[in-house]
Amino acid sequence: MPTTKSALKRMITSELKRQKNVAARSKIRTVVKKTLIAAQEKKTAEVKTLLSEAFSVIDKAAKRNILHKNSAARKKARLSVAVSKMVG
Repeated sequence: MPTTKSALKRMITSELKRQKNVAARSKIRTVVKKTLIAAQEKKTAEVKTLLSEAFSVIDKAAKRNILHKNSAARKKARLSVAVSKMVG
């Protein structure tokens, strides 16, 4: 346990930030997985909306410094390539 008041506050805020980051990363994984599943099942209308939602979630994570901007760009590029291969 921290001994100073400021160290205690930093511990609490760090834990809150960690929980938000974990939730954001989980949301990214969930949306990407849903998009890939829809692409495998060749549901083109659903894939379009899910792909735009995935891009939005990834961009928001990059904006909030949860993901690095290059990492976000790489995820988006790989996702779009995978979807285009599956849907055709």
